[in-house]
Amino acid sequence: MKIILSAGAALAVFAGPVLAEGDAEKGAKNFNKCKACHVIVDDAGEEIVKGGKTGPNLYGVAGRTAGTYEGFNYSDSMVAAGEAGLVWEEADFTAYVADPSKFLKEYLDDTSARGKMTFKLRKEDEAANIWAYLNSVGPQT
Repeated sequence: MKIILSAGAALAVFAGPVLAEGDAEKGAKNFNKCKACHVIVDDAGEEIVKGGKTGPNLYGVAGRTAGTYEGFNYSDSMVAAGEAGLVWEEADFTAYVADPSKFLKEYLDDTSARGKMTFKLRKEDEAANIWAYLNSVGPQT
């Protein structure tokens, strides 16, 4: 029994995360692809990254329930995803930005689900980098 537990503990130590952590510095550069539609403005109103307002403010997106940023007009599908329990964490964020409508269709199990975001970020490492960057400039808990 001890041998089995020790082997399991060793596997847990050596098993890395499914998705490697991103590089926040690279993410700052990768975010240039996002700022045409998104801003990053903190709770005090300080503009961290000037950008467009086609998409919601991404300050504090980590841990936010999908479709709930006040003042942004989300698609019905995004609101439904939030109501179904979608809270933004790295894995869902990177899957969403790769193909927003596909993600919503799968998450909601609804072939008619659509999001408003049309841009697709195809490189998984860039998505992970942007996630790391958003966390680095977001609220520090």
